Amino acid sequence: MAAGGGGAPERPYELVVFGASGFTGQFVVEEVARAAAGGELRGALRWAVAGRSREKLQAVLERAAERLGKAALGAEVGVLLCDVGDAASLAAVARQTRLVLNCVGPYRFFGEPVVEACVENGASCIDICGEPQFLEGMYLKYNEKAAEKGVYVIGSCGFDSIPADMGVLYTRDKLKGTLTAVESFLKVKSGPEGSCAHDGTWKSAVYGLADQDNLRKLRKKIGYTPVPVVGAKLKSRGLVFYNQEFKEYSIRFMGSDGSVVKRSQCYLHTELQETPVQYGAYVNIGGLGSVIKLMFAGILFLLLVKFSFGRKLLTKYPEFFSAGFFTKKGPTQKQMDGTSFTMTFFGEGYSEGQDPQYGKPNVKICTEVKGPEPGYVATPIAMVQAAVSLLEDAACLPKRGGVYSPGAAFSKTKLIDRLNKRGVEFSVISKPEL
Repeated sequence: MAAGGGGAPERPYELVVFGASGFTGQFVVEEVARAAAGGELRGALRWAVAGRSREKLQAVLERAAERLGKAALGAEVGVLLCDVGDAASLAAVARQTRLVLNCVGPYRFFGEPVVEACVENGASCIDICGEPQFLEGMYLKYNEKAAEKGVYVIGSCGFDSIPADMGVLYTRDKLKGTLTAVESFLKVKSGPEGSCAHDGTWKSAVYGLADQDNLRKLRKKIGYTPVPVVGAKLKSRGLVFYNQEFKEYSIRFMGSDGSVVKRSQCYLHTELQETPVQYGAYVNIGGLGSVIKLMFAGILFLLLVKFSFGRKLLTKYPEFFSAGFFTKKGPTQKQMDGTSFTMTFFGEGYSEGQDPQYGKPNVKICTEVKGPEPGYVATPIAMVQAAVSLLEDAACLPKRGGVYSPGAAFSKTKLIDRLNKRGVEFSVISKPEL
């Protein structure tokens, strides 16, 4: 690892959680404390929390200790003060660690200074961003420089988009033969308390949808090498359709999964000559009533998001416009305990010895990734296990640094095994049948 460079003193920390006292950050801190205590790492983990207020950071460490049933996390955890608006403070943090876990979003407003500080000062950086424009913008701007410095910038290491990206790779590895196409269907189940999300995620969606045109321009600028379609072409489904497999309605998934998987497949094809997999991401929403409610909400959202006045309304009253799903307080512990997700992957391809350039796909496989509440339980698990893989499986990462999607960065690491041990479980549901 090029951390610290030749002869430079070792960095005091292996990882720093930035934005540790934010809504999601506090859960990431708890998960890091769990990993540090659990002996999953080869040595003791040297880590720190970073943010603007010492009091808030101390409170988050106390809360994490309490949740882990410890008296305290002790003096071994560093507390660093820095502010996303102060470049020198970010640089000072980046110089002290091998890896920054960035929990400060919406990333389109606050993400770049952190990436820049990390790349300039030789630290790797991961985030839990579900905003394709930020993820791809960072690739355009910092990929070369990160490669020069030998550091890894890996976006979307939360529920967006590790289950989808690693799920496609898992499905590919479990199919005997060549996987050529996969569709995934997400189902989020909630308990009697219902479920909800913090309004930070809502803000990201509002600004992301308002800015679709710039995303198109950005992609033109990057000029991705088109990935060839291998095997039968995957049909794109309608915006809403009835799903026979699940006996309910499904819609296209609006998150970053599709774009992240595409970037991973592009990398694995161009750099490692692997057969590219076509991918479609969908979410199951239930019966006709849910469809009608969602259509109304969606139309209202799309009308308002186009105007700055509309965006102000949407961000000021998240609860009203999302029918209670996004709140400024975020979910209660009870709601989180009662919520879980299942992502089911239907893959098709060609058996061993069968040329995917000819004929119809002749093997099918069904796999699934399931786990706890997506936003604040599964996301911290995914982020922290991605961090552990980056630190512990360094020899299996891509040979050169750069800006990567999770699948591109972690395809050769033990990330899936690590996730399985922590309750985000990958399994084969039905074996390939000819």
